[in-house]
Amino acid sequence: MQTQSSTPSVNTHGLSSLGVSGDRTGMDKESLRRAFFEHLFYSAGIDKDAAQQRDYYIALANVVRDRLLERWKKTEQTYLETGAKTVCYLSAEFLMGRYLGNNLISLGIYETIAEMLAESGIKLESILEEEVDPGLGNGGLGRLAACFLDSLACLEIPAIGYGIRYEFGIFHQYIRNGWQVEVPDKWLRNGNPWEICRQAEALEIPFGGHTEVYHCDKGYPCAVWVPARRVKAVPYDTPVPGYGNNTVNVLRLWSAMAAEDEGFNFDAFNAGDYDGAVANQISSENISKVLYPNDNTPQGRQLRLEQQFFFVSASLQDMIRSHLKKQPNLDNFFDFYTIQLNDTHPAIAVAELMRLLIDEHNLPWDRAWHITQKTLAYTNHTLMPEALERWPVEMFEQLLPRHLEIIYEINFRFIENLKTWYADSNDLDALISELSIIEEYPQKSIRMANLACVGSHAINGVAALHTDLLKADTLKGFARIWPEKFKNKTNGVTPRRWIRQCNPQLANLISSKIGTGWIKNLEQVRRIEEFVDDPEFRRQWREIKHQNKIKLASYIEYHNGIEVNPNSIFDIQVKRIHEYKRQLLDVLFIITLYNRIKHNPAIKMVPRTMIFGGKAAPGYFMAKLIIKLVNAVAEVVNNDPDTHNRLKVVFLENFNVSLGQKIYPAADLSEQISTAGKEASGTGNMKFAMNGALTIGTLDGANIEIREEVGADNFFLFGLTAEEVYHLKANGYDPMHYYNNNAELKGVIDRIARGDFSHGDTEMFKPIVNSLLYDDQYVLLADYESYVECQQDVANAYTETERWTRMSILNAARVGKFSSDRTIDEYVKEIWCAKSVPVTL
Repeated sequence: MQTQSSTPSVNTHGLSSLGVSGDRTGMDKESLRRAFFEHLFYSAGIDKDAAQQRDYYIALANVVRDRLLERWKKTEQTYLETGAKTVCYLSAEFLMGRYLGNNLISLGIYETIAEMLAESGIKLESILEEEVDPGLGNGGLGRLAACFLDSLACLEIPAIGYGIRYEFGIFHQYIRNGWQVEVPDKWLRNGNPWEICRQAEALEIPFGGHTEVYHCDKGYPCAVWVPARRVKAVPYDTPVPGYGNNTVNVLRLWSAMAAEDEGFNFDAFNAGDYDGAVANQISSENISKVLYPNDNTPQGRQLRLEQQFFFVSASLQDMIRSHLKKQPNLDNFFDFYTIQLNDTHPAIAVAELMRLLIDEHNLPWDRAWHITQKTLAYTNHTLMPEALERWPVEMFEQLLPRHLEIIYEINFRFIENLKTWYADSNDLDALISELSIIEEYPQKSIRMANLACVGSHAINGVAALHTDLLKADTLKGFARIWPEKFKNKTNGVTPRRWIRQCNPQLANLISSKIGTGWIKNLEQVRRIEEFVDDPEFRRQWREIKHQNKIKLASYIEYHNGIEVNPNSIFDIQVKRIHEYKRQLLDVLFIITLYNRIKHNPAIKMVPRTMIFGGKAAPGYFMAKLIIKLVNAVAEVVNNDPDTHNRLKVVFLENFNVSLGQKIYPAADLSEQISTAGKEASGTGNMKFAMNGALTIGTLDGANIEIREEVGADNFFLFGLTAEEVYHLKANGYDPMHYYNNNAELKGVIDRIARGDFSHGDTEMFKPIVNSLLYDDQYVLLADYESYVECQQDVANAYTETERWTRMSILNAARVGKFSSDRTIDEYVKEIWCAKSVPVTL
């Protein structure tokens, strides 16, 4: 019989106090060492002598997750006890990047873990490379959502991100013979140690069917929705820790499954109809199969709408379920939840929240509408009308019949208000036509941006220029009737990932001079300006940049087989491939340099390495043709002995967060050359500047504010302004005028047209040539001369080493404004009215 003193006590986590608890939660090196080797055996199922890097990754991920779980549960408990208001961020994309390194930094144990592993002959860097990069986003939209979740946790704001757990995510990009090839992104092939499946919290999502109208005294058409099918939404939760605190918020992603009674059809299977037996299961699971299915077909468009409704309905049901566990009714729902719609993808939330309130919870229309408007806020991310989603009414009628009725009722009431408010206006009919949620021509459709504007209490753009253009053009009618709704929230990015994690040498140099407070308050980084005249500081700054360039050069040589010169200008454009982003203008400049070399092989020029990266949407022909042209130009330029390594062109395939972490620290020049008035904000521009790259860019998106912050002398500006672009087109833009009056430009286009980059095939790039000469929607030819001249200014500055270094330091020092912490703080104070809730262990 054991004595009382020899009996292990049990703590609140159900773990023995004799060492086990410390191995689950301890942060000292010895606890972490014991935990790592225990997980290597018990989680990875292998001992050290036989372990591979993947086994080490699984073990270490579980060590970190253990420590997050304690904080996660304490965070949930704290929010429950304080009745905190929760920010719910609805986004079709969450491009989170790899978790392990970020979580180690957030917990403050990165160096301890690295040292512990090194003592056992294991390299942390090698383990980090084992993690698959979750491809749950396409670009800036999804990465912004990830930065926002990081900042919400860092600022101790109760928050949850809601999205879709895409089985394959965005495609994996290969470059074959210069062309983009898409293959499934199997990010879940080896499992995901960071997520926890909450099967017990699954919900059912209805689709299709019909409604049955009945008489009621609620003042609007009452109906019962009789869906044709239901899909099960299963939540998977991933912890999102704050840096240097105990907060762990949640990313909840929904996976689609067949409902319990609509999955496997045993009768069909027994009858030999094996495909039919699983048809419902496949149809349901397709919803969360792939991010952004190709919408060039009716089936693809319908699947996109199904995806959007699926995750929005599941998320709203989840919030209401949680709220009613703590509150007697939904009257005060907006006091406990605020919902941000990240672009128009989740805009169906307006109609779905109304449906849940009036149909499922029997609230009167006016009360439900008050709750809906007070709860929802809308972020617009685009100025291009074609990117503002519209869904055919016919599709809605088939897929979401009850929502179509509700939208019609919302629109009727809205238009009646317009008729009252502007009864004496001469342009009432035009105003109604502009603002109506229902678009009559050319196809009767639902304008999702209009629905979001009507159903939200706040509308924001993501850069000062973008917000101004929304108010002046894209959403001008709504700005006219509700000017108080419009607020600017210039985007930002998290310095934890985009400096501290991806550029540790630079982070250490900064911290050695000003301390580590800048990691949570990036405005403090301005203090490194004090050292801009210190020769030793400048030398260290240059050396860090050079080492980062050597690392990227090694990556390029290994993956592309191209040897590049680390002393050359690393001139980089990495982002989604789209005509308005004007990768093509960059290519025209490359051919200009190549033509100069061919005309005079002895010409002196500053060596350049032109680096591209990014994915084109699978159905976007012109974007994919631009990728082919980049690689075709690279093939010619890189193999021509006349270039003498003065000019190299590289396309890095499968650009993602992890590759970005290698690229941004190595960049000398950041290409932000979109047509003025087309880019909403941009966030890559911020990541480059934070890491000391200089920007060449137009006055577009956040470029304007970056230039204001870093100083005009530290920014390479070219091109027409948004207003000048507008006037140029209004007066009849003729690209042939520029072609005929600029010999260099003509020489560039002629070289493409005659097949110099396509082995004599004059048809391959003809669509690009025709687009430039006869359409040029994004005014590349009008901006060409200014861009080429500005690039010469870049070359001249690069030859002045000390000047360039000073400019680089000042760029990094003056971009504190572009931390996502600042952006989130503005949302919290001006839109969400949420409060910080510290968590104490």
